[in-house]
Amino acid sequence: MRGVKIIAGILGVLGVSGIAQRVSVQTPVQEPAKGKRIVIAASTVLDGKGKVLRDARIVVEGEKIAAVETKADAKAAPADYDLRGLTVLPGWIDAHAHITWNFGKDGKNAGMAGTSLEDAYQSASNAWVTLMAGFTTIQSPGAANDIPLRDAIAKGKLAGPRILTAVEPLFGQGEKTGTPEEIRAFVRKQKQAGADVIKIFASQSIRQGGGMTLSQEQLKAACDEAKKQGLCTLVHAYKDAVRAATLAGCTEIEHGTLATDDDLKLMAEKGTYLDPQAGLVIENYLLHKEQYLGTPGYTAEGFAAMEKILPMNHELVQHAAKTPGLKVVFGTDAVAGAHGRNDGGDGVRQFVGGGSARNGGPDRDNCSRFAGRHHRAGWRSVEGHYGGAARGVRDEGRRGLQECFAQGDSGLCGRAAVGQRADYTYVVTFT
Repeated sequence: MRGVKIIAGILGVLGVSGIAQRVSVQTPVQEPAKGKRIVIAASTVLDGKGKVLRDARIVVEGEKIAAVETKADAKAAPADYDLRGLTVLPGWIDAHAHITWNFGKDGKNAGMAGTSLEDAYQSASNAWVTLMAGFTTIQSPGAANDIPLRDAIAKGKLAGPRILTAVEPLFGQGEKTGTPEEIRAFVRKQKQAGADVIKIFASQSIRQGGGMTLSQEQLKAACDEAKKQGLCTLVHAYKDAVRAATLAGCTEIEHGTLATDDDLKLMAEKGTYLDPQAGLVIENYLLHKEQYLGTPGYTAEGFAAMEKILPMNHELVQHAAKTPGLKVVFGTDAVAGAHGRNDGGDGVRQFVGGGSARNGGPDRDNCSRFAGRHHRAGWRSVEGHYGGAARGVRDEGRRGLQECFAQGDSGLCGRAAVGQRADYTYVVTFT
């Protein structure tokens, strides 16, 4: 418990957050003028690799970091943004957030397929509060109306995180899903429609038991074709579907509840990522039960199932933390009611370095923090202050989730280093 109190205290004083304006948060359509130079001065910089830089100057040219200076130079030009007294860190990444999922005018769950003006305004608001929570990149897997929001943010018309979308997911329906060749054609269609990743439902909802909905051959076709198209695959999977997706060469398992220890070991061997969410999405459903109950897919029986499964989500994280070599990414499955609370809300969870954690191994350079729900679910306490090593969890900095995000150069985020995108969050500190 002592570790939890220490983390909560640290995060409590860092709780007022904002984004350094004009330091590019969105991916612009056109590269900014190469001569455009911005200098940020900060007392403390977390570099995303586990190190803490003191009295640093970050030089940005265009949208990339040109230099990180830690030695004072009397002849240096004044900073454009003086953030001394603040802590600057790379923008955070949420591997799973449904940014266009909203509540309707009646306050009830309206899903993420809305196309009205009201839906558009609400989705823009979701993007804004997510950005203000410190997240500069998210995967939204996915809905067709992600695309106009993604593109508006990329063009600088709206403020929000960089969005990677799956456009239209592949819903497993057994044989009705199609032949392997038809599934390959579906994947190519999503690529042509502008998909950044491919989302695959290989299981039913956990509210319906989580049974497998695709065959091994169908999964192999989907993930293999996505790889040929240069796209990562995110697979909604429970129970047996976790192993099947891993064997099919898919990139990332979403949820993973009821996976066995052998399944987790196989994922580690194959380099498959796990995005467990540690129960946040279920906690959000329970918190907003009256707003979801009675809407499509949300029944009293389904809520009873979620209450039963929640401790199993936490148990999965405990087992994942003990699996050597398993790569775990930070994702929330944020739906209506959770946008802007991607950091865990009242049970704060922070993932410094914007990406992945790999359990075990000798490297103690980097640090991931899981407080609040992740800690209760089984992540170990943190040793020391920022830049220390979390027992059982190691951040991999540039690697990790950024491997999956490497569409062109959009994977260049999550570190305060030369050549990386200048995505920054700053937090107010009190001494």
